[in-house]
Amino acid sequence: MHPVLFHIGSILIPAYGALAALGVLLALFLAQRTARIAGVDAGHVWNLCVVALFAALLGQRLLLVALNWSELRSHPSWLFGLGMVHHPLLGAAGALAGVGSAVLYARWKRLPLGTTADALAAPLALGLAFEQLGALLAGSGFGTETAVRWALIYTNPLAARWSGTPLGVPLHPVQAYLALAFLALTALLLVGLPARRQQGDIAGLFLLGVGAAVFITEFLRDPEGRGSILRGALDGPQAVAVLLVVAGGFVLLERKNKRIWNETAND
Repeated sequence: MHPVLFHIGSILIPAYGALAALGVLLALFLAQRTARIAGVDAGHVWNLCVVALFAALLGQRLLLVALNWSELRSHPSWLFGLGMVHHPLLGAAGALAGVGSAVLYARWKRLPLGTTADALAAPLALGLAFEQLGALLAGSGFGTETAVRWALIYTNPLAARWSGTPLGVPLHPVQAYLALAFLALTALLLVGLPARRQQGDIAGLFLLGVGAAVFITEFLRDPEGRGSILRGALDGPQAVAVLLVVAGGFVLLERKNKRIWNETAND
């Protein structure tokens, strides 16, 4: 594929970064629409997204610097190459930093957490879809070897250098599978947002959908560097996916119980 999307003189524009940035922009603009549908202040949602984005990027970079501090002290110029590094652990660190800062900002501006989460669900799914398309072009998070007709073969040496992608081997385009799942989830959440019955329902569906999609597609990803849990029964992302599904089910169950409680109290 194309780890480098294009050149500007001697400057390389990596495909992963470009597609991820495009996904962020589209998600931000979509969030303005979903915020109005959900009934929250679109300006505050925009600011919340920007704060969460910078917190996520900062969290990822700080973790990379901490993990590679001794090497960076000897080779300070390597700091500029940290943007080429992609790993599930970095994604988890960025997600935690982003969610934590978003919750703090929402509390500060007194935004209803459930409604705000509903407004952000579809934009987040859209952003994740473009992130996976960027990973597909870069060769990051590559799939297992396969003989299917739609197998993907990487030949660019930069894919091997930046992501450890095997060259000349037919692989499952697992990033495309996950991107399609996230796009379908985006459409489902957009349709369901105006019809939701309680705050948090769309956020719960988002957690369920993302968790299920990640868990299933992980079976087709190369396990190298993804961790091993329960003696290899699960890898790291699958363990997180299970937590997402449980959290999504809990959110939906909590909403349902509250609805039943309210109906009982009104009777």
